[in-house]
Amino acid sequence: MVVQNETELTEFIILGFRNLQEIHLLLFTGFFIIYLFTVVWNTFIILITLMDQKLRNPMYFFLGNLSFLDVCYTSTTIPQMLAHLLSEKNSISYMGCALQAYFFFSFVGIECLLLAVMAFDRYVAICNPLRYTLIISKEICLQLATACWAGGLLNSVLHTTFAFQLPFCGNNYLDAFYCDIAPLLRLSCGDTSLNQILLLSIGFFIAWTPLACILLSYGYIISTILSMHSSEGRQKAFSTCSSHLTVVLLYYGSALFTYSRSNNNNSSNQAKLIPVIYSILTPLLNPIIYTLRNKDVMNAWRNAIKK
Repeated sequence: MVVQNETELTEFIILGFRNLQEIHLLLFTGFFIIYLFTVVWNTFIILITLMDQKLRNPMYFFLGNLSFLDVCYTSTTIPQMLAHLLSEKNSISYMGCALQAYFFFSFVGIECLLLAVMAFDRYVAICNPLRYTLIISKEICLQLATACWAGGLLNSVLHTTFAFQLPFCGNNYLDAFYCDIAPLLRLSCGDTSLNQILLLSIGFFIAWTPLACILLSYGYIISTILSMHSSEGRQKAFSTCSSHLTVVLLYYGSALFTYSRSNNNNSSNQAKLIPVIYSILTPLLNPIIYTLRNKDVMNAWRNAIKK
């Protein structure tokens, strides 16, 4: 532990799975394979949506954004986690921790907003198909994607700035896998009430409001699908939404469970596994879910191989 004085730290110690030293090599192998497949699968989605003319529509534009986001997501945490699993010194500099927390929290917010935009896209496509190209134009797509990225980045500026202005009086052992806001607040010896208010108030707009929009969109979507007379039409409509809905349930389910426990000092390995689901496994599963359940993407992949 390096402490310059009572309130100034030069580094944090990332504890991770401190009680599982004997299987660190196994964990390293598992996380490395996950990271490799995550980057490869998501890069494949990005390239295939850019190369295939049939996939140049709003749904796949947003999917490409999601894949790029997932590559950024995992690259923020996994490389350092891998290094710590092979090293006895699991430290991160104060500025490095601030940057990691900033980018990680940014990507959390961006994904929440992006999933809501993707739900809106599916709502318009199914509930207002005749006006789809008018409502979801290229300009609107760019504006919505820009708003998602800008909103997530701005949201993280507020949280990170206020979190790293807090005093840290000696204890720099961070009981987590990476620098996240909630564990940092537990380390501070200062008043974190403002930070908690920010987490709740801004979190309402960046997480809960998008979730409400997603649920509202799917309420209209399901109602429209059930009113269709053609069983083939219903099946096609459900298939275009099932992948996105699966991703939403997986991401929001694990993320909300994690942050609902942010005030709980439970540091068990089981509790710390939950963030792994939405920050590591979800980016891996997203492209797999979209690829295996999407005929257009599979056909584009086959065409790319033939070329």
